[in-house]
Amino acid sequence: MNNLLTRRDALGLMGYAGLGLMYAQVSSFSSAKAMLRRAIPSSGELLPVVGLGTWRQFDVGASVADRQSLIDVLKRMNEKGGKLIDSSPMYARSEEVIGDLANEIKQADKFFYATKVWTTGKQEGIDQMNASFRKMQRSKMDLMQVHNLVDWQTHLETLRKWKEEGKVRYIGITHYTDSAHDELEKIVRSQHPDFVQFNYSIRSRHAEQRLLNVVKDNGAAVIINQPFESGSLFNAVHGKSLPAWAADYEINNWAQFFLKFILSHPAVTCTIPGTSNPDHLVENMEAAYGRLPDDKTRKKMVEYVS
Repeated sequence: MNNLLTRRDALGLMGYAGLGLMYAQVSSFSSAKAMLRRAIPSSGELLPVVGLGTWRQFDVGASVADRQSLIDVLKRMNEKGGKLIDSSPMYARSEEVIGDLANEIKQADKFFYATKVWTTGKQEGIDQMNASFRKMQRSKMDLMQVHNLVDWQTHLETLRKWKEEGKVRYIGITHYTDSAHDELEKIVRSQHPDFVQFNYSIRSRHAEQRLLNVVKDNGAAVIINQPFESGSLFNAVHGKSLPAWAADYEINNWAQFFLKFILSHPAVTCTIPGTSNPDHLVENMEAAYGRLPDDKTRKKMVEYVS
């Protein structure tokens, strides 16, 4: 498990403000017309800050009924300025569905494709990653990550070679539990991957203790999984109204409240809420528009949810 359930399906630091000003100058996130983008440290390439997770949502059959909502999700994601789609061989048919649908809507080159290797052994990893290329219909993968650190030493060696050869653009490591944060820190310091993916949310803030800053200080991009805690955050606020001051940050729903909290941390490059609902996709993408909370407001957000 590495991403999250859709929210309604699941239902039933240099000061942040100072760095935020820097991002405002670079990314123009106060503009109502431009999605906030942040730089991938190893290249300077700008990446939209809200992407798409596919853990359960894209594991569907081949029928029109199974896939129509996902077609609409990808179309709306492109319309709203999103790019990163995160998958894994662990997610059953998700890679194949992504490849099929992106080509079906003739937008295959509009996205930033991220997937993972999730096996042990050098040749097993090579075979699995090549299978991902075929399923996602890519000749070059934007980001290949070692899923949950499984045999990471072996796979990083392969991936460094593939990056030199131009087969992958970026390499990374992932996990989804607090207990893995110490190991992620050690790998970041010693291996300097382009990307690190891990869990972080308004209630699950273990990464604030060290990991977020360690990754930022070592020049890696950060992808946040589990932004809604597998949907449990929506249970926690069920029946509760947004605070009046949320409107000051163009927060119109709880999804945007949770996502803007994450995005207001300057070390975060992108977060990947998963959904198969086009309307929820739009809500998620719109968290990347408008003002982001400052230090004081972040504290208020935590207190309000608590």
